[in-house]
Amino acid sequence: MTTEQVEEKVRQTLHAVDLDRVRAPGDLVEKVVRRRGRRRFSQAAGAAVAVVAITVGAAFGFGGGGAAEQDRPVRPAVSPEGWKPWQSDTPGVSERGCLVDGSALYCSGSKYDVAKLDAKTGERLWTVKVNREGDGIDHPFAVRDGVVYAYRNHTGEKAPNADYVGGTDLMAVDADTGVLLWKVEMSQDNRTDQAAMLIDGAVLANTPTLHTMSALDPLTGKEKWRHTWDENIACQRAVLSGVPYLACMRDVEEPDGTDVFRLDPATGRAEKVMTLPGMQQFAGASGDRLFLLGVKASGSKDLQLTTISGSGERTSRAYRLKEGSAVSDVLGDRLISVSWEGEASAYSLTTGKTLWTAPVGVKMPDEATAPEIASPVVSERQGIVYFLSPTGELSGLDLRTGEQVWRGHVDISEPGPGPSLGVPQLLLYEDVLVARDGSRIVSLLPRIGD
Repeated sequence: MTTEQVEEKVRQTLHAVDLDRVRAPGDLVEKVVRRRGRRRFSQAAGAAVAVVAITVGAAFGFGGGGAAEQDRPVRPAVSPEGWKPWQSDTPGVSERGCLVDGSALYCSGSKYDVAKLDAKTGERLWTVKVNREGDGIDHPFAVRDGVVYAYRNHTGEKAPNADYVGGTDLMAVDADTGVLLWKVEMSQDNRTDQAAMLIDGAVLANTPTLHTMSALDPLTGKEKWRHTWDENIACQRAVLSGVPYLACMRDVEEPDGTDVFRLDPATGRAEKVMTLPGMQQFAGASGDRLFLLGVKASGSKDLQLTTISGSGERTSRAYRLKEGSAVSDVLGDRLISVSWEGEASAYSLTTGKTLWTAPVGVKMPDEATAPEIASPVVSERQGIVYFLSPTGELSGLDLRTGEQVWRGHVDISEPGPGPSLGVPQLLLYEDVLVARDGSRIVSLLPRIGD
């Protein structure tokens, strides 16, 4: 299968295939398939595993939470100290997306690879100017110990054919000053979640070769250790409680098995945890649990969800491909999904039961023109899941019952001056909602009970 055929297959799958009514985010299509031939997803995991890897990875983003959190009644929102409602419309700052960390927003846009905003006021604190062009949909992916980790173009030089030379750098920026601490060239022009991730004491990055993961010192970028696999092997990567894991298989259409390895975060020493049948892909991690999904048989719509604990215990459960949803997200053992008909549902990933089904409370866009709506966000303290429509409608549903407890509106129906490079975003700063579309950002406090 050629690279172009793989890319087209990825597009078709991301737009049409759904896992228990969960569709991969619409902006993920072009995140996987970089049209200018620079960020080839087939290089990231191998052509044989490309489609399944992204489909299941988008479906399960396991997070925290638990039964005690689900039983609490809805609580009113509390304004963070020093916060006031604000709006930003500055071109070039946020079109590629944002990340919330503490009281800061770290964004990327057409003019800046990283821009830090005060989440309390919207004030821009510092910026890192974009290297070459800022036309991607990647944004800062992690913040830890006063360091922001993001991507940027590797070079501004032009090739003989007048196109820019490709390449991606992983970079570390001081969170207080915006000073570039270090940068390391990646093995390929790929900026997916598989390219780099934080582990205990290091940044695990796909460098310096396609089949190598290196642990980089978080303050200097110097290599601490590396793990390499054969060229005929494709390996997925995940992190469980700071410990890196690999799921490796032969790079063929139907591998006969997947080996799961645990890497020592300090030394890189690999230990085989187990071997699972067929093609398996990491689906996420939550607490002390790591999740993998695998196709049960060739041509089957059944997928097997395997849970592996930090101690190595293993359990499995079957899932089935169904018709798609406009958006979905997971928190703890809850799967929140919204249909194109405007029906929100919460499912238990522990029992497989539907916890509730209710109107989402926002007007749904036309499926033909909008690949999805913004991913919902959950306030565990309040016990509310929030939704945002492309026209700026907001809705808050009780996590326990699905009852609508709040509705609101933000003016993002017409994107700001900069181009929108993906679907709108809904973020949470304590109890404050931050809605973003293109270069427009609006911060507001939902008044529950008003």
